[in-house]
Amino acid sequence: MALDKATVARIAALARIRVTEEEQTRLAGELSQILTWIEQLGEVDTSGVEPMASVAHQKLPLRDDKVTDGGIRDKLLANTPSNNPTATSRGFFAVPKVVE
Repeated sequence: MALDKATVARIAALARIRVTEEEQTRLAGELSQILTWIEQLGEVDTSGVEPMASVAHQKLPLRDDKVTDGGIRDKLLANTPSNNPTATSRGFFAVPKVVE
């Protein structure tokens, strides 16, 4: 399948890509070669080839959605730097303001 400069210009416009006249000529040749190669792939007889493995038919194992390691706030807050006693506030991590 051969593409001309007008087709490349149309594709570039649809993709919102700025392409110069020189690039259109070069891209028309490259895209034509790619499409020719894809057409050749369609000619390959794959009737006796088994499909490859796919995740489309697999189901993920489900688990109960429950908290399994909660209630350890004091242990978590103990991980704050010892040189900064204001790193926690009312049971939460206190961090400096980063957005004004």
